[in-house]
Amino acid sequence: MALTPHTQSGEEVGNVQEIEHKSTSDGKLKRHFRKLWWLYLIVFIACTLILVLCLLFVAFPHRAQHDVNKSSLHIESLILSNPAPKSFHLKQTAVLENNSSYHPNLDAFNASLSLDGGKPFGYVELPTVHATAKATTLIDQDVIVTDLDAFTEYNIAVLQSEQVKVAIKGKTKLHEMRFPTTTVNYDKTVAINGLNSLTGFTITNFTISLTPAPDGSNLLGTLYIPNPSPLTLTMGNVTFTNYLANTSTIIGTTTLTNLTLVPGNNTLPFTSATNQTLVIEQLTSGKFQGGMLPVDIVGTSSVYEGQHLTYFEKALGGLKKTVTLNVGAALGAVGVDLSVLSGSGDGGGGAMPLNIVSGA
Repeated sequence: MALTPHTQSGEEVGNVQEIEHKSTSDGKLKRHFRKLWWLYLIVFIACTLILVLCLLFVAFPHRAQHDVNKSSLHIESLILSNPAPKSFHLKQTAVLENNSSYHPNLDAFNASLSLDGGKPFGYVELPTVHATAKATTLIDQDVIVTDLDAFTEYNIAVLQSEQVKVAIKGKTKLHEMRFPTTTVNYDKTVAINGLNSLTGFTITNFTISLTPAPDGSNLLGTLYIPNPSPLTLTMGNVTFTNYLANTSTIIGTTTLTNLTLVPGNNTLPFTSATNQTLVIEQLTSGKFQGGMLPVDIVGTSSVYEGQHLTYFEKALGGLKKTVTLNVGAALGAVGVDLSVLSGSGDGGGGAMPLNIVSGA
């Protein structure tokens, strides 16, 4: 039998050609990489470096600023002492709350103080702080008033508002582990309780003297001022002008010596120099019954160590407290019977100190 040669099919020929082509391509690719490996290495290193630099100098600063923005500041106490016309001493305790997983260190920096939306009235140095979940910071320094009008507006808001928003702004350096130091903006608005127009102001008791003291005072008493804020304010000698209610008729002045308002309840002694003749004329005129006299009390001056504190004076001048006083009882305690003076029997009397009936 004769042998016939094997003839390859078209499919087999195609497979062989494909294998040969693949082998040739693989060889070319290997030769390409052997020749240009250094170029691909440079590209890889460059891409890695760009990624790392973006992380360090773009992503981390952005995250740092985000965490600073998300943190909060709470004022626990604020003591204003040693006031002068354009300066004061500030001692403030605050708590910085940080909910981030990062606990960086913030360098000390100068920060401006202002009413929210207003002009800065002064600058303080915030101390270095390690921003743990809760970090306490203390400021204890003299502050120069850089804008008297802005500081006056601040004090008006503190005395007359239920709540005050204070803006604290500055720039500082932030350090976190081995990340590069980055600059962050510190911009916080802190809400604190104000004195709410001295709501609850009352005169708890007082007595009248028919013989004035050497300083001209002829009335001694005690008044009560609640302070719902965390603020302690040293205001010096504070003087109020007393008016017959709803008139411009001045009946005397009241002085609080060395006034310092502290958080909570303040029970304070005061003296008044009163025009007793005018008061008795009003009580015997028939306008008022039972010896009760309504009085408007308006702040006039604040003097510390012989210097007027205009920022307090303007704030106090915007307040008017009205009280109704049992003057007939106080006069009766020193032997003056209004019913005899007025020729009627409804002037009051009795040996008892003068007590407040109502206040606003």
